[in-house]
Amino acid sequence: MTSATTPTSAQREPELLGQTVVVIGGSAGIGLETARRARAEGADVILTGRNPDRLEQAALEVDAQRTAAFDASDAASVARFFHDLPTPIDHVMVTAGGPRYGPLLEMDSEQVRQAISEHVVLALEVARNAAAKMRPGGTLLLMGGTGARRVTRGLGIASAATAALPAFAAALALELAPVRVNLIAAGFVDTPLSVSLLGDRLEERRNELRATLPIGRVVGPTDVAALAVHIMSNTALTGATYDIDGGQQFVFS
Repeated sequence: MTSATTPTSAQREPELLGQTVVVIGGSAGIGLETARRARAEGADVILTGRNPDRLEQAALEVDAQRTAAFDASDAASVARFFHDLPTPIDHVMVTAGGPRYGPLLEMDSEQVRQAISEHVVLALEVARNAAAKMRPGGTLLLMGGTGARRVTRGLGIASAATAALPAFAAALALELAPVRVNLIAAGFVDTPLSVSLLGDRLEERRNELRATLPIGRVVGPTDVAALAVHIMSNTALTGATYDIDGGQQFVFS
């Protein structure tokens, strides 16, 4: 005679329990979804954004510990924000700074400077000011794109700007160690930014991707957020670039 036993399911400890995650550009899209995912994994979250009203709504959605409304492209504002943080932090994700598209020769010098600085200088200012506040083993997580792998006239400066980021992240990882630095290179992600860029062509683009991508669907903010939280929690990862585009770079010429 045998006695039946009831298996007990092991409780998984939240991956970011007791840690603090700062999202620069966390009021919408990928930043907000990452904050939501980090919160679900036990982290306290601090959000920043340019739009105070949207930031306030995002903070309510994820029960943010703290918020700050400022333009992340302003170095003085970035320095002031990190200086005023009252406690040590673990992870900083930078999603602020949208891409700029267009042929290089049709842009003036100031537009080119802005396009480059939004990707590299912004990240450098965050790194410079966040480093002293971050615990060893935490990560500075940057956002780039896979567009640089297929240079076209339409992408222009966006390809040039994103091409610099993998080497930049790797070099910064050596300088900031034991704080880790990693880069997420995304393809098309269905976010409010996509709506503003594509307008009434958005649904056409979605359908094209559904029919063409190897994964058979469009990449969303939750996909990127899941990758971001994994990079935060896996302390063996630094100086690396992680593609997330559903195979887009392999099927579009």
